Amino acid sequence: MKNLAVALATCVASAAYAQTYPAKPIRFVVPFAAGGGSDLVARTVAAKITESLGQPVIVDSRPGAAGTIGADIASKSPPDGYTLLLGSNGPLAINPSLYPKLPYDAARDFAPVSLVTVMPFLLVTHPSLPVKSVKDLVALAKAKPGQLNYGSPGTGSTTHLANELLKSMTGIQIAHVPYKGVAPAATDLISGQVQMMSGDLSTLVPHVRSGRMRAIAVTASRRSNLLPDMPTVAESGVPGYEAAGWFGVLVPAGTPQSNVDRLNATIVKGLADRDARERLAVFGGDVGGTTPEQFGAYIRNEAAKWSKLIKSLGLKADQG
Repeated sequence: MKNLAVALATCVASAAYAQTYPAKPIRFVVPFAAGGGSDLVARTVAAKITESLGQPVIVDSRPGAAGTIGADIASKSPPDGYTLLLGSNGPLAINPSLYPKLPYDAARDFAPVSLVTVMPFLLVTHPSLPVKSVKDLVALAKAKPGQLNYGSPGTGSTTHLANELLKSMTGIQIAHVPYKGVAPAATDLISGQVQMMSGDLSTLVPHVRSGRMRAIAVTASRRSNLLPDMPTVAESGVPGYEAAGWFGVLVPAGTPQSNVDRLNATIVKGLADRDARERLAVFGGDVGGTTPEQFGAYIRNEAAKWSKLIKSLGLKADQG
């Protein structure tokens, strides 16, 4: 009888805990600098959680080491539902293969809550390059192997790997020129120092509209609502090609499932609201929540894809 009483008391306490969650502010760790796209996504999601659950969600930017610092902080936080991580390609799908050692295990230390947005990149060229499509680009690169080059925000960045994926799937040879960020790469593309690059639509579309760059394709599996007439790379003769940025919400592994489920329902509902979708429309990608299981499968697929490419290229990041 005593054991039964203890078990019943535990069940009642657990149920009461689930009903009262959240009972205090929630910290939302963003592993990138404030003011960028990740910040916009985090604050949009945070506002919806606060609106629905009635507790402040404090966005805590912890940039550094390609997202590793913030991810590590989140992974070592108490698994109680009061710490969230804004996860993305780098910390969860790329860094595990790129860095010899990480202070966290991307596959085991987090529990997925929901995917938030998938953002295509835009493949652009300098206007002087005699290409107007991916088909043209591939033909030119094959005619001039090693004579074309592309810029990226740095080795191991998603857009660097997006171009390497294109090279591996088409057999072309184009030299990589790494920069310290998107802005300097874009500046050199405009001046003709590099011939092409991939980047987020919010950064590159204004240059395309001004005529300083020529857009030839979007890299995701579907066309962008910002450029509905722009074909995807897959539609342009490279079937199966897909490379995109993405953001989603995770919690430390071991967080009570009831808290994960409540956060998931809140995020999915919030992303269905028109104001949230309009705020995130700047990225030109898909916006909407998923189940935790769907998000987990998405991360695993992304990790497998980039791991295969990184290993084939022999890439390793310098951890100093």
